[in-house]
This record gives sequence, C-alpha cells and structure tokens, in this order.
Amino acid sequence: VQLQASGGGLVQPGGSLRLSCAASGFAFDEFEIGWFRQAPGKVLEGVSCISRWGDSISYLDSVKGRFTVSRDNTKDTVYLQMNSLKPEDTAVYYCAAGTPIISEIMKSSGFGYWGQGTLVTVSS
Repeated sequence: VQLQASGGGLVQPGGSLRLSCAASGFAFDEFEIGWFRQAPGKVLEGVSCISRWGDSISYLDSVKGRFTVSRDNTKDTVYLQMNSLKPEDTAVYYCAAGTPIISEIMKSSGFGYWGQGTLVTVSS
C-alpha cells in the first residue's frame, strides 16, 4: 500500500494550491480518503474526508468554502484544491486511506494507511 502526497509549496496569503494523493497497491475505490494536517507545535487535525465514490464529503469548519476535495477513481488519485489560503493553513498535509465509521470520519484513528506529508507554507 502506497499513498504519495504532492503539490505543497510556498504561497502568499490569498493564493491557491492543489494537493494530489496518488495511491497504489490496494483497491482504491474500496477506501475513504482523508486529508489531515499538522502545524508546527500543534496536534494532527482532520481537514477533509471523501467517501469511496465521492458522494459524501466532510470538511473542517475553518476550511469550508475555501477547500474542495475530489477523487478520480480511474486514476487512483484524490485532490485537495485549496483557495484563499491563510497563514494558519501552514502545515504538513497528509493523505490517508481507511474505512472509518461515521464517528471517525475526521479522526486519524479511522485511517490505517498513510502517505508521507507535503509541506504547505502560507506566508508573504
């Protein structure tokens, strides 16, 4: 099982980035995919989660209206489009695959497979 996150970088406040999470080695469409982030000195938090077929999506309140998650099961890839970025969005972003129960949708405990992180820095 491999999850490869990419697309991070340095962006000015108000800018945009698109993160990608490419999966391999497992049946991608049998798993929900979550995006998590960890800012320096802070705990890991769930940013977004998308169901197997993309028909159910959840977002962290602070990113609603700015971030959009999507998946392409033909490419085994999930995307996180991040617009109107703020300095507080600065963090290492991780993607993870799992089969969480409803109460675990935005919790790391619901996801068993993790990729390496990609650093997003929002700064002028």
